Amino acid sequence: MEKAFEELQIKDDFMFSVIMRNPKFCKPFLERILGIKISRIEYPKSQETIDISADAKSVRLDIYVEDGKETVYNIEMQTAENRNLPKRTRYYQGMIDLNILEKGDNYKDLKRSFVIFVCTFDLFGEGRHIYTFENRCIQNLDLGLGDDTTKIILNTKGTMDDVTPEMKKLLNFIDGKEPEDDFTRELDEAVQSVRKNEKWRLDYMTLQMNYQEKYEQGIEHEKEKTARRLIELGRFSIEEIADVTELSVEKVKEIAELQPV
Repeated sequence: MEKAFEELQIKDDFMFSVIMRNPKFCKPFLERILGIKISRIEYPKSQETIDISADAKSVRLDIYVEDGKETVYNIEMQTAENRNLPKRTRYYQGMIDLNILEKGDNYKDLKRSFVIFVCTFDLFGEGRHIYTFENRCIQNLDLGLGDDTTKIILNTKGTMDDVTPEMKKLLNFIDGKEPEDDFTRELDEAVQSVRKNEKWRLDYMTLQMNYQEKYEQGIEHEKEKTARRLIELGRFSIEEIADVTELSVEKVKEIAELQPV
């Protein structure tokens, strides 16, 4: 059941997306996660939607920004544990890259990218606040592939002493605790401000109605269209497509058998 607008917190997808559209919050948010300074960020679109083709599933990214220095950042809020997040990070990364190439760039011009999932649960069960993944040689972990892709999965319920105090305060706030420093207090004030904004209230209600209408019109049809497109790409196994689309393996096999040779 969807939350009432007045009950939305920063960990709720709609609230997170609204607040992070403001560079005043998005820039320090990224800086705190990555431990770097970013000179500025740019929003190619306030809510980036990637369409690879007319038959492909649109990838709706929570937050997609660039820093003006050939680096892109995709931030996603995730509160549900029943999704295959590792495969989703791979899928999002692939769609971001394909979108860049669709615009006519050479693969050599692919930008450095960070796909960041902020989770309110510990996906890997190790108690870490942050799990960072890069492509490295198994035989020599000091040897990186150099493909300029990084995937970060944050855990608001971490127990290790593995991040800065500022990072812990941010993750604690996302997890529902009271703000503990200036930045989290600013985020809290932003949440309260959004809750009082009638335009955002209307947008939220409209969004929920659209979701319901889309479901009633047959979300299964959209999943099947996505499966057909991924089958055509020839880069994913039947099981991977089933994970991404949330279709059964049997259904994906059925779709694959009907695909023209």
